[in-house]
Amino acid sequence: MSGLNRTRDAALRARAEKVVPSGMWGHLHAAKLPDAYPQFFGRGEGGVLWDVDGNRYVDFMCSWGPNLLGHHHPEVDEAAERQRREGDCLNGPAEVMVELAELVVDMVGHADWTQFQKNGTDATTACVTIARAATGKRKMLVAKGAYHGAVPWCSPSLLGVTAEDRAHLSYFKFNDVESLEEAVKAAGDDLAGILVSAYRHDMGFDQELPSAEFAQAARRLCSDKGAVLILDEVRAGFRLDMAGSWEALGVRPDMSAWSKAIANGYALAAVTGADWLRRAASQVFVTGSFWAGAVSMAAAAATLKIVRRDDVPNRLAYLGRLLREGLETRSRQFGLSIRQSGPAQMPTVLFDDDPDFGKGFAFCNAMLERGVYFHPKHNMFLCAAHTEADIAAALDAAEHSFSVVAALGTGSEGRMGRS
Repeated sequence: MSGLNRTRDAALRARAEKVVPSGMWGHLHAAKLPDAYPQFFGRGEGGVLWDVDGNRYVDFMCSWGPNLLGHHHPEVDEAAERQRREGDCLNGPAEVMVELAELVVDMVGHADWTQFQKNGTDATTACVTIARAATGKRKMLVAKGAYHGAVPWCSPSLLGVTAEDRAHLSYFKFNDVESLEEAVKAAGDDLAGILVSAYRHDMGFDQELPSAEFAQAARRLCSDKGAVLILDEVRAGFRLDMAGSWEALGVRPDMSAWSKAIANGYALAAVTGADWLRRAASQVFVTGSFWAGAVSMAAAAATLKIVRRDDVPNRLAYLGRLLREGLETRSRQFGLSIRQSGPAQMPTVLFDDDPDFGKGFAFCNAMLERGVYFHPKHNMFLCAAHTEADIAAALDAAEHSFSVVAALGTGSEGRMGRS
């Protein structure tokens, strides 16, 4: 267990248990983190955050992705506050919506238009609805195990979900061209589209970047069938490539879903699309009470300008490589074998011979004790506010934490927390 003070965190957990089902937000998998992890936080600044008990951490989860530029980025907060003084939730959108839409269309390679929502699930659901409206077809193909949101048509949980909710959803294996071709063939003349993540980021597994062959096959199959290729950029968007995560592969989707980092922590999502889908997008009824919120749009406009000005994806890649190389070197010092996968900007670190994640939990608990917030199963995130000094601090903590894991050996005694 942690030696860090957890007094206020424990009190808040006890209060939450009485008024919130399970006490914690299920979508953050809080119950599946090691026991020592804090669940309530007080504030964030740049690449650092503090829990409610005042413990400080270099933050490598970045709010599970939304924190792209750093907590409380001054330019983003200034733009948001300026708009807040004018108005946020009005009878319709503010002028900044048009500015933001122009900026998104200018930056994203395939985008001829954009629409705004609030959450990633809003955006992926809108993409699927628009694809079906545009094609007049029903079947959607998704990768096995992929996460595209938390509503019945795609939720990873089957509780409360009926067979009818997923009657027209079929599956393929990510990066497996033959599997994708078989799924397309099975859909026949009823294929509306293929929805695929920017890269495979299933929790608890090695991450997998898309091969050019796979991406090109998805593009070809959709073009041949008159179907819609949808790229789920909710997690990776604006971290890998400003113009789209598959730009380097020479593949452009017909639509993309965006959220998380688009407004640096302010609630916003977006759908971008090609011209041939404009009519369907204009006819489908999608809305939400707060979808025209101007403050988050002002924050997004400021965020995207900074992403472009500062070449944020390359900055994150540089920092990620420093972290990856340092972790590899230090793990070897203690005779430990780790697997680092996914893009450097969004690293996943898993231990070999660790089926119950006992080594990972022990390592991350030890990191936490040294003031570094890692995750034992989920991909992590770099932000532009991280510095070389933050990476060095993380690697110093990792050297200690690898020594802790090495001392535990490979038995069940390494299991710290719940799996």
